[in-house]
Formats: sequence, structure tokens, C-alpha cells
Amino acid sequence: MTLHLKKGSSRKSAYDLKNPLDEQIETHTLAVLVDNEAGVLARVIGLFSGRGYNIESLTVAETDTAGHRSRITIVTTGTPAVIEQIKAQLAGIVPVYRVNDLTVEGPSVEREMALLKVAGKGDKRVEAMRLADIFRANVVDSTLESFVFEITGTPEKIDAFSDLMRPLGLCDIARTGVAAMARGT
Repeated sequence: MTLHLKKGSSRKSAYDLKNPLDEQIETHTLAVLVDNEAGVLARVIGLFSGRGYNIESLTVAETDTAGHRSRITIVTTGTPAVIEQIKAQLAGIVPVYRVNDLTVEGPSVEREMALLKVAGKGDKRVEAMRLADIFRANVVDSTLESFVFEITGTPEKIDAFSDLMRPLGLCDIARTGVAAMARGT
């Protein structure tokens, strides 16, 4: 069977990631409680990659050593329908105990830590130190040619600090990804 398309027409794919309803793309922070065992993270990431979902940030750490449980914090984007689909599919993975959407469940706290290496001399070095003081960044390493700053805060704060450090000699950056938790009880 041959499919002929008229000039100007196109085929629609079920896998087309475009937003046909022009729904708003949202960013959500998901906290996923899982068994701390080999292969769990691979299955979670496989769910995202297999369906074309994007992960903006990912952090994982054991939070309950006695119960062998880990917390995966994922920042992802999508339409409201895609976010709901992600949450439902995550909840269906066997070693997942709980999926919390911190973005919609009420107030939450989000923080990220970054290390930034800034190389410079003279006025640029002085300006980098002045900005670090304003942003409450700590110097964790210093040589005659460079500083390594440690900064903690929201992703937006880290973005702003790194943008200001670029013209002053930012040469390397390492970010932890978002750690988030619901506020209150």
C-alpha cells in the first residue's frame, strides 16, 4: 500500500510531541519515594526517555537507611495532561511507593547547590568577590589565578549568579540539581 499526500498536507504521528491544543507548558517538581535497589533509577529514567519526556533536573539520595528507601526529585516540563501521565506512569513502576507533585500539592521549598570556577586577575577578581558577597556565595578554593565559589539557592538565583560571573571569567560550573520538600506538616 502506498500513501500519497497532497502538496502542502502532512502526516500526523501519534508520537508527535508538538502541542496541538496550544496548552501551556508547565514546570513541575516531582518527589518520588522508591526502594533503594539496583535498576530503579534506570527504570524511572527509561520511562522518561522512552516517551520523549524531558528531565530538567534530577537528584537521588537514600533517605531511609533502615527501610532502604531513596528519594528521587525530578523537575520536568509538559502540558498538564503530560504531567498527569508522567505521574500515573511513575506510580505504576513496582518499586515506587509514592509520587508527590510538589508544584500542585501546596507550598514547597526548592534549593540547588552549585560550584563555579572563575578565573581572573585584577579588577575582575575584585568584582567576582564583591558579587559573591552579594549572592552569599562562599569561596571554597582559591589560587592566584582562580576562585571556586559555592552557592546555594533557587535555580533562578544560581542562574543569575552564573550569568554575572560569565564576563568575569566563569570557566566551569557543576550543579547538584533541585532538592525539594513540601513545607509544613
